[in-house]
Amino acid sequence: MSANKIQIFDTTLRDGEQVPGCKLDTKQKLVIAERLDMLGVDIIEAGFPVSSPGDFTSVNEISKLVKRATVCGLTRAVEKDIKVAAEALKYAKRPRIHTGIGTSTSHIKYKFKTTEEAVIERAKKAVSYAKKFVEDVEFYAEDAGRTNNAFLAKVCEEAIKSGATVLNIPDTTGYCLPEEYGAKIKYLKENVKGIDSVILSCHCHNDLGLATANSIAGVIAGARQIECTINGIGERAGNTALEEVVMILKQHPYLNLQTDINTKLLYDTSLMVREKMGMPVQPNKAIVGANAFAHSSGIHQDGVIKNRETYEIIDPIEVGVTESAIVLTARSGRAALAYRAKKIGYELTKIQLDKAYVEFLQFADKQKEIIDEDIHLIMKQINKISKIAIA
Repeated sequence: MSANKIQIFDTTLRDGEQVPGCKLDTKQKLVIAERLDMLGVDIIEAGFPVSSPGDFTSVNEISKLVKRATVCGLTRAVEKDIKVAAEALKYAKRPRIHTGIGTSTSHIKYKFKTTEEAVIERAKKAVSYAKKFVEDVEFYAEDAGRTNNAFLAKVCEEAIKSGATVLNIPDTTGYCLPEEYGAKIKYLKENVKGIDSVILSCHCHNDLGLATANSIAGVIAGARQIECTINGIGERAGNTALEEVVMILKQHPYLNLQTDINTKLLYDTSLMVREKMGMPVQPNKAIVGANAFAHSSGIHQDGVIKNRETYEIIDPIEVGVTESAIVLTARSGRAALAYRAKKIGYELTKIQLDKAYVEFLQFADKQKEIIDEDIHLIMKQINKISKIAIA
């Protein structure tokens, strides 16, 4: 693998599905898994096999279906979990078991009521046991974001010795600031023996709205895998949004980091996940929101009409959106009205545009948005302007 390649680990079907009301059946999961494989994700976390018979079946069927990506099953640091995951993954061309344990003081003291030494032993045993079934074993140190760096380094070192191929450093509660998370990855790179033989992975949550920023800070510091979901769906405030990190890396080539994602499938994939999970995306969502490439301010509209790059850093075609949207509101100017009118067949002279704009403002003050039908009415009211065909 290229030193500059960032692997995209998609957990839409595992962490994303944990959102209340987003439960998918096996058939729906297969449709999404097939699309994720087409999209170019490197790893699909297909589920948590021991959690239910349905999850086991889904992981098993996805393992049969997926042709290119690694298929991953989540477990706790429990032998039964690991054995069941291995069975679910038996048909996968490239299987991975994802096992781990909490490492923060909070998890050790209150969740497990145990000691740091006992946690390290459980981690070692879990990775060693998973290694009996598959070559590719990812270890997660849950709540690594709030784990003391020196102890985290010890756990990671033992996981590597036990056979881990990937180390997942989750900011489980979304607590870290980007500089803190980046510094944590840097610390591990510099203080863990054998770290160059494994891949460091970022798994960031969005409780403070920093999941994407933290993931980017992580890969700049040396991580080479990002764990994310379509639309940023996930527990509580969600996970790192796949479409965001992929486009950040694409739009900032000086970082010299890239993915294998076919970005032209991002928007359609986003729509598919919304529909299957019944989870709408807010209109102002970056990259895939309804307003991501929509312009309603007259100043912005004039600039975009003259040159798209004036107010857009991404060509909408790059993410599968047909074109930018010029939305007519009371804040729109003459240029936007002329542009939209031409789209539906009216080539206006300056005098006609001035008349139309007066009528347009009357309409716009009464409703939030002017649609094509309104433009037709406006044209009828200004001396029946002739409609012409626009080539």
